[in-house]
Amino acid sequence: MENLKEEKLTSQDLINIAIEQTKKSYSPYSNFEVGCALQTKNGNIYTGSNIENAAFSPTLCAERVAIAAAVHNGEKEFKAIAIAGFKKGEEKGHTFPCGVCRQTLAEFCDKDFKLIIAKNKNGEHTEHTFEELFPHSFGKNNL
Repeated sequence: MENLKEEKLTSQDLINIAIEQTKKSYSPYSNFEVGCALQTKNGNIYTGSNIENAAFSPTLCAERVAIAAAVHNGEKEFKAIAIAGFKKGEEKGHTFPCGVCRQTLAEFCDKDFKLIIAKNKNGEHTEHTFEELFPHSFGKNNL
């Protein structure tokens, strides 16, 4: 996990970091490599890649690796996340967070939190708000 500080990164910069993180993936079972770059409201960048396990349940998604690193370092307010996921050897992706990652993001993200999703390894991407991705999320306001 890397901790970088850069307040003026563009969406393109974040997606490029996420694509680079796919190279750090440990995915011997699915051969599906995922990387991400999480930007906090303080401008810090936390990165992650997926880490698979033969028992499958203990597998960690890239997003949760980055979120755990940020929270471990006292960061709980996030601005954006860039996610890139590709089957090993393929160039196209467009991988959105799984349900567990969406629920984890719901703990820390505002409705306008930005998700930047890679379409391919050339850096083309789409952008979405958290509310668009998870319109009826369950969070601390529900308790």
